[in-house]
Amino acid sequence: MTTMGAKILVIDDEAQIRKLLRVTLTAHGFETAEAATGQEGLLQAAMFRPDLIVLDLGLPDMTGMEVLDGIREWSNVPIIILTAQDQEHDKVAALDRGADDYVTKPFGMGEFMARMRVALRHIAKAPDEPVLKLGQLVIDLAKRSVELHGEKLKLTPTEYDLLKVLGVNAGRVMTHKQLLKQVWGGQQYESDSQYLRVYVGHLRKKIETDPARPQYILTEPGIGYRFAWQES
Repeated sequence: MTTMGAKILVIDDEAQIRKLLRVTLTAHGFETAEAATGQEGLLQAAMFRPDLIVLDLGLPDMTGMEVLDGIREWSNVPIIILTAQDQEHDKVAALDRGADDYVTKPFGMGEFMARMRVALRHIAKAPDEPVLKLGQLVIDLAKRSVELHGEKLKLTPTEYDLLKVLGVNAGRVMTHKQLLKQVWGGQQYESDSQYLRVYVGHLRKKIETDPARPQYILTEPGIGYRFAWQES
């Protein structure tokens, strides 16, 4: 599918937010549907079959987490969470439970549209793409090799696995728990964010022009990391 004409479901009890998103998304060629409650949102998700869902965590009849869990029982549709500034714990919990990204209220429409395009691109991609081209960084998944500016990088197996997970999920926030589980596996590492921080530091020294001002591996404070790049 292409992002143009995609169907977007907005589940939010604030009429002003729904109107803002409806007007903006319609102007950009998207088809929209709305729900003001969790129950209505679950019904719309089943009937409207959206390509992406925008979900507020603060709903009047049930929690956004319950709506997220309900949708994830039968659908992998991308879900962007809307949260308040001080809901860091909720952001992490939502991402760990299957949300694709989050936007903090109040939010700028430019940032929101960028997040939405990333989420829609993920489902539009070929599922078994063997080579990831992320700006000047190229990851060959079949050969387990990485090139930067045409030069092959020497990475340890763990560094490669970490970069692969971040690259495959480029643009999405990956929580500490998700990264530790996918790269190292098992339960023993899931709460050891310091272990992850060390390896992120190693990777940044190898792929960033200035590791202190990273352009690829960005820190989401208290949550995890996001792989970002400028598309050519």
